[in-house]
Amino acid sequence: MHEQQLAHLAAIDAKAWPSIATVPGGSLLPLRARIAEAHFAKACRNAGLELDPGAQPDLIIDQESLFARIAQAGWLGFVESYLAGEWRTPDSAALVKVLTRLLATGYAPRGKVQVPVAPYDGGQIPADLVRLYSDEKTSSFAGIFSTGVATTVRDSMTSYVPGQHGNHEPKHHFIDVTTISEPQDVERDDFHDSQARAAQFLLDDLGVTASSHLLEFPANGSVLAEVAGRRRAVVDTLSNDAEHLAALRDDLVLAGVEDFVHTQHISNPLPTPSDWQGRYDAIACMEAFEYLSRTDRVYFLRHAGRLLAPGGKLGLQTLVATDGMTASARNALLALRAYIWPGLDYLDTTSHHKLFDQKSGLRIIKQTHFGSHYRKSLQLQRSFFEGHMREAAASGFDAVYRRLWVFQLALRETLLDLGMLDAVQFTATHRHRRGRR
Repeated sequence: MHEQQLAHLAAIDAKAWPSIATVPGGSLLPLRARIAEAHFAKACRNAGLELDPGAQPDLIIDQESLFARIAQAGWLGFVESYLAGEWRTPDSAALVKVLTRLLATGYAPRGKVQVPVAPYDGGQIPADLVRLYSDEKTSSFAGIFSTGVATTVRDSMTSYVPGQHGNHEPKHHFIDVTTISEPQDVERDDFHDSQARAAQFLLDDLGVTASSHLLEFPANGSVLAEVAGRRRAVVDTLSNDAEHLAALRDDLVLAGVEDFVHTQHISNPLPTPSDWQGRYDAIACMEAFEYLSRTDRVYFLRHAGRLLAPGGKLGLQTLVATDGMTASARNALLALRAYIWPGLDYLDTTSHHKLFDQKSGLRIIKQTHFGSHYRKSLQLQRSFFEGHMREAAASGFDAVYRRLWVFQLALRETLLDLGMLDAVQFTATHRHRRGRR
């Protein structure tokens, strides 16, 4: 494949963004690009999206190289063209509309580029960036708003433990399933409280109280540690990212809980016995599990099982795929794997239960669903970030990076709105609890 460097891409850093700074080429690509253009125009008509520049367009195409990228890489090429500034929308709300309409009507451009899952590298989102879309906090995770009403039922879940009949494992076990209703009348000022409330929900399920020994890995800003610290729990929070830990410590001092929280830089992306040992009443992981490769997830669960004291609990907050997830949506997510989270792969809830049962000594005993709250959180974060574009540029995040961040917030919001993703807090404990409940 031949690549072309065009004038409109001259300002893009080719070392930082090699696939964005060039347009694919080749003898057959012009024909394939024309076919991609025709398919895209048809998809927009089917989706009710306006392309005419003189008629209040939903998206504006500034460069026809969009279609060469789509022909070469499908959805990934469509996203890379957006990052290159070759097409745009009037604002980020319009971007959500475009993505929603295209995915809802099944737009599925074929591409030749694959983005394999890669191991977790330990790097975290720069704290300076997180503050711009999380209203000055260093935690990026979604919140639970006060107007949601929680309803809990006890449900029977199939056991996926290997050889269950030979080891006297029952075919089914019971779990508590909580659903939190859609939030009402949410305002921008509610975001901080919603993050603290999400942490409170998880810590309540983990039974964290005064003197509980809690491990958070990997650190996701300061919010969960702050909430646990206010309960006078003893908190260890680990990260492979020294800059993230430095920003986190600053927030802990401002919150007045630094005496309850120990931050530790570890040398490996995931903690090894040489990095960290201990016995914990609870372990929490806020929105990192979905970014681990399958191998890393298995390692994470087994190591968590070794670190948990008898009767201890593991809590995860994560996005999960639903039965409504389409192949086209998964292809759209390839850009997030390519440019942000190398291990990104959204499992459904059943796959989480299978993974815990088959690959660890832990079992999920509770799950809390709050997808509508996650969607609202992303909507607020998108609004915060859009209002801080100048600050992002001043902080050294170039135009491609800024577009990437708007896009990832908009895409995940879209998939939650379409019911292709859901948000869940899982609580797990050792399967064999020596008589504990």
